Amino acid sequence: MELVATCLFGLEKFVAEDIDALGCRRLETIDGRVLFEGGPEAVARANINLRCAERVLIRLGAFRADSFDALFEGAKALPWESFVGRDGAFPVKGHAVKSRLVSIPDCQRIVKKAVADRLSSVYGLARLPETGAKHQIEFFILNDEASLMIDTSGAPLHKRGYRTESNEAPIRETLAAAMVRMSRPREDVLLADPFCGSGTIIIEAATIACNMAPGLNRRFGFERFRGFDSTAWQRIKKEARMAVNFDVPVNLAGSDISTLIVDRAQKNAVLAGISQWVNEGKIRFTACDAREVQPSSETPGLIVTNPPYGEQSNPKSASVASMMKNVADNLKRNFAGWAVWMLTSDRELPRQMRLKESKKIVFFNGPLECRFFRFAMTAGSNRKEDVSQKETSSD
Repeated sequence: MELVATCLFGLEKFVAEDIDALGCRRLETIDGRVLFEGGPEAVARANINLRCAERVLIRLGAFRADSFDALFEGAKALPWESFVGRDGAFPVKGHAVKSRLVSIPDCQRIVKKAVADRLSSVYGLARLPETGAKHQIEFFILNDEASLMIDTSGAPLHKRGYRTESNEAPIRETLAAAMVRMSRPREDVLLADPFCGSGTIIIEAATIACNMAPGLNRRFGFERFRGFDSTAWQRIKKEARMAVNFDVPVNLAGSDISTLIVDRAQKNAVLAGISQWVNEGKIRFTACDAREVQPSSETPGLIVTNPPYGEQSNPKSASVASMMKNVADNLKRNFAGWAVWMLTSDRELPRQMRLKESKKIVFFNGPLECRFFRFAMTAGSNRKEDVSQKETSSD
């Protein structure tokens, strides 16, 4: 089968790396999508293991669709009964770009009717009840070439299941995982987040460190497919549980200004399945103003954080800029030798903080375009100096 892993723009590299690690053959990497090959077990392994993907889709077929008749016949010819049971619901959504079929509602209606006709014929039903499990169908038409897919994930993969409570402007778990991976933390170096909020960055760093599959504690859409192999799925989940290793060095610290927020972060860490490290003090959450936070390690470490910015915070942008200037002063004063990574939609952040970035990467937090800045901290200046973290010239 041809599979499609979707992701936020900028995270394709990490999704491709994870697909390679699964041993699947990668076909193509394009903006927001990585195409690869695999069977039913690959679908299950991809959903439970892909740390930076949003969904895994099965591409059932592709065909020319320069008319509604062609779209109908092409959609009807595909084996929908392999996935949708006789009582299954099958909503349709999609996009059309540079196509003669410009009306998305009409395309939805045509695909829906084609699938319904096929299933009615297979199951011998004049009317399909659609009272059972939901199976999301997606179409994408580009230059009159239609691709039809069925979703295997159910809820988006960034919904790990641990963040039942969050702050007002949470970062997606998939993006947080990519930020941690881009920063390249070392086992013997402290990773801190002074704006930890719901604890997402710290929790994602912990699950990466202990090799915990991101989807280990949630359900997926493919579990409701017709012909689902529950025995194989239980084996795959058992393998994922056996791969978790808490016997590795880790040092993670999250802080935020509110006691209520850090209590919530700690609860989320427990729900994520990393309570052992919380109890052992290897993961710590404390209430502290980022303008006053102090290093909790004598050895220079790493900061990875998502500070508030105009679009996501209640204060006016000017007050946020003033706060971030004070944060920068504290970092320069107390965190010399540290590497600091910050995600923000404010391109003026380095200027506001009077810091010179050593690296800048474009990421998207949902629809919001952001910059992931790296700063090398030096006491009292904005000059770039070596930090504790060894980085290659490709960084």
